[in-house]
Amino acid sequence: MDTDATSATAPTMTLSELAAFLSVSNQALYDLRSQGRGPRGFRVGRQLRFRASEIEAWLAAMEADDARRHPPRGRTGGTGARAPRSARSGRSP
Repeated sequence: MDTDATSATAPTMTLSELAAFLSVSNQALYDLRSQGRGPRGFRVGRQLRFRASEIEAWLAAMEADDARRHPPRGRTGGTGARAPRSARSGRSP
C-alpha cells in the first residue's frame, strides 16, 4: 500500500474540534502555534486542519518535555505525608 496516499487521506480535525477534544480554548491553540509549541497543521482554504498522527506526536512530545521538567519523585516507603514546615526548614517551633 502507498503510504503517501494513506497519509494524505488520514482523518483530520479542525482547530475547534481539537480545542474541544483537549478541553482548551481555540485561542490557547492559536497561542501555542504562534509560539512554535503547537501541533503541526495545514490550511484547507481559511481553516486549519490537524492530522491525528500529528496530534499524537505533538502530545507525546509535550508529555516527554513535561516529564523532563518534572521528574517523578522517588518513594521512600513512607506514607507520603510531608513533615511539618518547622521540621523541613530546620527551625524549632
